[in-house]
Amino acid sequence: MTAPQPDDQRTRIPPADAGRVVTCDLAFDVREPADIALQVAAARGLRVHAERLDMATEGTSLVGPAELAAPHGGRLHLLRAPRGVLSVSYRAELERPEADRQHGDAVLDGDLLDMEQLTYLRPSRYCPSDHVVGLAVAEFGGLPPGRPRVDAIATWVHHRVGYVAGSSAVHDSAEDTLLTGQGVCRDFAHLGITLCRALQIPARFAAVYAPGLTPMDFHAVFEAWIDGAWRTYDATRRVPRPSLIRIATGRDATDTAFASVLRGIATLQSIEVTATVTGTLPVDDHWTDTQLS
Repeated sequence: MTAPQPDDQRTRIPPADAGRVVTCDLAFDVREPADIALQVAAARGLRVHAERLDMATEGTSLVGPAELAAPHGGRLHLLRAPRGVLSVSYRAELERPEADRQHGDAVLDGDLLDMEQLTYLRPSRYCPSDHVVGLAVAEFGGLPPGRPRVDAIATWVHHRVGYVAGSSAVHDSAEDTLLTGQGVCRDFAHLGITLCRALQIPARFAAVYAPGLTPMDFHAVFEAWIDGAWRTYDATRRVPRPSLIRIATGRDATDTAFASVLRGIATLQSIEVTATVTGTLPVDDHWTDTQLS
């Protein structure tokens, strides 16, 4: 396992470029009228220059969906789709303000945790942290509490798990990832979260747009509560973290699915995601401190 760099080398990564353009195009085969929950819109936080969410069935536009506020700035859209082929198209042009917008949530006095952090200490569907306490303590318990442990966890997951497209199923948890030693971005994030929680470090799952990702798709990272703020970790190390755009945040992938059929019958036919920055991608050594906006 690679040793963490000295603290004096861990400086916050400045954004290399402010502009972001993200798109998402989905097609569903709706066999029976369906209620669908979508989480594809960029979370609130960045400055929005232009944004559009269009939905149509067989070319006929649908009435605008209801938007609900989700945790941590997320936006959930609810729509009712009739039978036919449903097309969903999202496009946004976003900008990081001039001032560094990397920030944590409100810092509490002392070491007390609020209800939000307590929520992200508990085991969840894909992150059964109570099952891996022994492993977590054996591997990381000898390190100083806080950031050194999370840095070591992210490095361990990166080297322990192979990134293999299509290697995991929708029901696989962090335990399955440990057993198989392979997975995709959500599996890397779930395992990082699970090990953090096993060591009593609050950790949460973030679905993001990821400029620089190849092949392009939605991406997943995890955030750990360290020194009064949520610090971002990408154990896959496949994209620079400063380029990421938050979509949804939750306990695990259960809370952040880009589409959920709540009622009726609808199946996903196709998905196309793009995410770019204006100019060049930021540089990320995956040691320095960074936070999602």
